[in-house]
Amino acid sequence: MNEILIYIADDHAIVVEGLSEILKSRSQFKIIGTANDGEALTKLMLNRRADVVILDINMPKMNGIQCTEWIKQNFPKCKVIILTMFPEKTYIEQLIKAGADGCLLKSRGSKDLLEAIDRVVADRSYFDTVQDFQAPNDHPAYNLSEREIEIIKLIVNGDTSAEIAEKLFLSEHTVKTHRKNIFRKMNINSISQLTSLAINTGLLP
Repeated sequence: MNEILIYIADDHAIVVEGLSEILKSRSQFKIIGTANDGEALTKLMLNRRADVVILDINMPKMNGIQCTEWIKQNFPKCKVIILTMFPEKTYIEQLIKAGADGCLLKSRGSKDLLEAIDRVVADRSYFDTVQDFQAPNDHPAYNLSEREIEIIKLIVNGDTSAEIAEKLFLSEHTVKTHRKNIFRKMNINSISQLTSLAINTGLLP
């Protein structure tokens, strides 16, 4: 069987390592490079083509959707599989519009990933887990309270904890506790990730 050249892009090293181990189970799969942000991936691709690119949807500099658009414009034959932790149906429409060949939740197993690669390499799409994705109105916004959503808007606006506390008549300690809970619930660790996720999931326009 012909060798299948693969790039992996994810800003979490442990995810890249895990994906690499899964792909090593197939002798025809050859990982030719990894990147931890979208811009680094584009530079790799300009140096060497790939058959398949596996992308995290939330990455710094260029997110998965932006990368997909770039890949399809420059390497239309390259297959793109998007990985995400967030089961939001709003993603599907954006991914299809960008030209993605498949989408997979990170919570799925190695068998699903290998099947997704087999499918896209055979010129078929892989959105089999689309039923796992929820419409925004059916999803409890990561169990965020109205107060937490209010604080998210102010954080994204650039307000400090002290400024948020003054605007909402709260103590700064209370605001910091809310910030900590927001980051935990959304499984993020930076304001840039918060901004991207809040926009992509409809929490913010």
